[in-house]
Formats: sequence, structure tokens, C-alpha cells
Amino acid sequence: MRTQLWLTYALITTIFWGVWGALIEIPEKAGFPATLGYSVWAISMILPAIFALRVIKWKLDVHQKAILHGIIIGLTGALGQLVLFQALKTGPAYLVFPFISLAPLVTILLSYWLIKERAAFRSWIGIILALLAIPLLSYQSPEQGQTYGQLWILLSLFVFLAWGVQAYFMKVANEHMKAESIFFYMMLTGIMLIPIALMMTDFSQDIYWGFEGPYLATGIQLLNAVGALCLVYAFRHGKAIVVSPLTNAGAPVITIILSLVIYGFFPHWVILSGMILAVIAILLMAES
Repeated sequence: MRTQLWLTYALITTIFWGVWGALIEIPEKAGFPATLGYSVWAISMILPAIFALRVIKWKLDVHQKAILHGIIIGLTGALGQLVLFQALKTGPAYLVFPFISLAPLVTILLSYWLIKERAAFRSWIGIILALLAIPLLSYQSPEQGQTYGQLWILLSLFVFLAWGVQAYFMKVANEHMKAESIFFYMMLTGIMLIPIALMMTDFSQDIYWGFEGPYLATGIQLLNAVGALCLVYAFRHGKAIVVSPLTNAGAPVITIILSLVIYGFFPHWVILSGMILAVIAILLMAES
């Protein structure tokens, strides 16, 4: 039953994040900035947070360790997202995304060394294949004629470490506090950083406030929020060294497939290679 629970939650996260990835560009292309999209995402976390608190009858963990770990998890996730915006402004997306997509490697190493997580041989093969697949799935064609400085490397490194550390602490925190409390602190810190996102927004440009702007973004970001809640549950019942690479490799596959259907986007052969590796990895980890 325990195995079924972690896998169920991990697959829900994978599906929801995959759909989110395919749709999130619609508000941005309509003229609704990604930084405002962050603000909408933070607010959308409130609804699943209320649901989660009702599940535990509003008995939020408020001891010192719970608050500390909750804030660490929330800040590393939210700050990583905000820094990513800046990384994409200063560096090439075709290098930034593959760089940060390897964040599960940080989670795996920390979980292996610090909390002594282990996996079956078949799972390790799946983990390795997933780590190989993730940067391939993030591939974007280089833009010719553009030069970039070095700042994007430092910013991408921050996101890479932040998201890897976040997933590790999700697992650690689940050992001494309820998953619902973890998500509440994620929601709280996300909202606290909204002013930073607003300061990063260029309000001098035209911003689209119609249906495909904040309203559609709310529904799309709600998929992200529910996926995040399920991810916390997946870490509660499963191993971080398996959950992290599975969700990070699986979601882009769904995004690519939906993009093919919705936008007629046919992936590069590098991405197709990543899809094949990711599917094999998911099957190996799920069967284990």
C-alpha cells in the first residue's frame, strides 16, 4: 500500500505538471508577464493549502523545527523560481534549462549521504536514465549571433542548488511534521515573495488583463499548486532518490506530447531521445 501511495502521488504530480508546462506559455504569449504569473501561482496555492489543513483538522505543526524546515522548503522553491526569471534574461534558455533540470542530482546525493536512502538495482538504473533524460528533454536550439556574460551561470547554479535542496528537505521534514503543514509553509513563503515578483515586473509595457491573462493563468497555476501538494505526499510515502528524478523526467514528456497535439510542435531528435530514456526510467522506477 505504501508503494502504491508514493507512486500514485508522484504520477499525479507528473501529469499535473506536464499539463501545466504545456499550457503556461498561453498567458505569457497573450501579454501576461511571467513575474505576474508567479504572483498568481502563489495565490493559487491558498486553495489546496486550505484543503490540506482541513484534512488535518487545522492542526498545523508550529514547533521550531517544523517552522524552520517549512520556511527552507518554501524559500528555496519560490526564490529559485524568481531567480530563474533573471537567469533567462541574462543567459541562453538552451543552456539554463538543462543546467537547472539536473537539480534531482543534488537531492539524490544529499539523500544518499545524509539520510542513507537506498534503492534496488533496477531503481538505480531508472534514476541514472532519468538524470540523462532530463537535460535532453530541456534542450532548446541555440540562438545564433547572441553573446552572453557569466551572470547566468551563477544564477542557474543557485536555482540548481535551491531546487535540489528543497526536494531533500521535503523528505526530511516529512519525518517530523505533517505533509499538509509543509505545504502550508510553502504557500506562506510564496505569498511573502510576491512583492519581489511585482518589483521585477516591467509595468511600463502593455499587460494583457483579459481572460487569457490572469484568469486563465489562475487555472493553469492551480495545476502547478495541486501537483506541488501531491509531490509533498509522494515524498512522505516514497524515497527522495526515486520521487525526484521520476517527476522531473516524467512531466516534460507529457508537456512535449501535449505541445505536439495543441501547437503542432514536433520535438528535436535530442528531445525525442530524452523522451525514450524518460519513459524507460519511469517504468523501471515504478516497477521497483
